[in-house]
Amino acid sequence: MSKKRRDIPNYQLPIIETHFHLDYLKDAPAEEVLAAARELGVERFMTIAVTPANIPVVLQLTSEHTDLFGTLGVHPHDAAEFSDETDATIRQHLNNDKIVAVGEIGLDYFYDNCDREVQRQVFAQQLRIAADTDMPVVIHTREADEDTMAILREYAPQMARKGVVHSFTSGPELAELAVELGFCLGINGIVTFNKAENVREIVAQTPLTHLLLETDAPYLTPVPYRGTENAPKYLPFIAETIARVKEVSTEDVLRQTYENSLRTFFS
Repeated sequence: MSKKRRDIPNYQLPIIETHFHLDYLKDAPAEEVLAAARELGVERFMTIAVTPANIPVVLQLTSEHTDLFGTLGVHPHDAAEFSDETDATIRQHLNNDKIVAVGEIGLDYFYDNCDREVQRQVFAQQLRIAADTDMPVVIHTREADEDTMAILREYAPQMARKGVVHSFTSGPELAELAVELGFCLGINGIVTFNKAENVREIVAQTPLTHLLLETDAPYLTPVPYRGTENAPKYLPFIAETIARVKEVSTEDVLRQTYENSLRTFFS
C-alpha cells in the first residue's frame, strides 16, 4: 500500500516558473495546468522552445494566456535543424513583449544527438542573436562543461543581459564561472532526488541571489511526486529543498528567487 503524498504547500508568496514545456504536458489541458499553479502562488510562467517547429507553438500559447511568457531557440539535440531561416524567425519575434529570452540553447554531449561541432556552432550563433538583441539566454549543458565555459567566456562579455544555465547538474567550475559572468543557475526537481548530492553541493556554494526556480515540466518531477507528470504547481517543493540546503527559510528562498527572475527576464 502506498503512503499518501504530502499536499503541496502554499506560502502565499509570488513565484515565477522560469522553465517548463507547456505544450509537452499531457495529463491536463493547458489552462488547468496553469490554474493549479496559480492557486499556489505562481504568478508568471515561461514556456520554452526547443525546435524550429516548436517556435510557432510557443508564440501561439503565449498569445492565449496573459501570464504565460516564452523563449525562442533551438536545443542542442536539434541543432542540425537550425538554419538562416530559423535565425531570422527568432530575431523577428524577439520584439514580442511575451518573448523574454533566447533559448533553449547550448551543448549536450551526454546524448550526442547532434554532431558536437554543429552544436557548438549553433550555440554560438544563438548567443550572437542574444547579444545583438539585448536578450538573456536559457542555456542547456550536459557533460560539456569545458566547451560551455570556453564559449561563454567568448560571448558573455558581448551580452548586455546574461540569463540562466538551466537544470544545473554541472561541476563547481562552471557554476562559479556562470555566476562570475552574471548568469543564474536554474534549480529544479533534481535537487530533491536522493542521489543528487552534487546538485545540492552547487546550491550550497552558490549565492541565493543567483538561483532560479524551475520545473522543466513535464520532466524531473520533484519528491514526493516522482512517478507522475511534472507541473509548475510543484515549485514549492524545490524551494523547500533549497531552503534546507542554504539553511534559510523557504519564504526567503521564494522572495529572493522571485527577485532574481524579475531581474533576469523581466527587467
